[in-house]
Amino acid sequence: MAKVYAFLADGLEEVECLAAVDVLIRGGVSVKLISISDKREVTGSHGFRITADAVLDEVDLDGADAYFLPGGMPGTTHLRNCEKLCSALVKAAGEGKRLAAICAAPSVLGELGLLDGKKATCYPGFEDSLKGASHTSQGVVTDGRVTTARGLGYALDLGIELLGLLTSRENGEAVKAAIQYDQN
Repeated sequence: MAKVYAFLADGLEEVECLAAVDVLIRGGVSVKLISISDKREVTGSHGFRITADAVLDEVDLDGADAYFLPGGMPGTTHLRNCEKLCSALVKAAGEGKRLAAICAAPSVLGELGLLDGKKATCYPGFEDSLKGASHTSQGVVTDGRVTTARGLGYALDLGIELLGLLTSRENGEAVKAAIQYDQN
């Protein structure tokens, strides 16, 4: 079973995180919500509280197949300022593990040099942070082992894309049909 770590920071965009994670779980992927702070409860940019499964210091950061960064502000800034997380992302990329980010969060990957030579998308206004990438305005883009999504409106598409990559395209399509999502 594929395993995904979703990293949560105060100020994250709640639905970007939970919609993608929900799709993955429905498709049989093991997902662990990890708070990057020293507390499990994270407060999103719209005031919703999410209880993470663990805090960063409790987790073996080598233990996932894929690493997911939800967007939102100031959540994205907190993710970028977390040295332990950034080191884990660089290591994971070097080991060929899958990375995913949505909205403002692809900027974290760009600033770490993990988008070099790749096609990527992000929320408008963060393009300059996609260092080394060829920016596109597509909703969801996978280039090699990196998947990026433009924003909240593409959270389900991101989840379906990741599910297809981590399990099978058929599984992704089955979950898409089961949740009555008939968008292309």
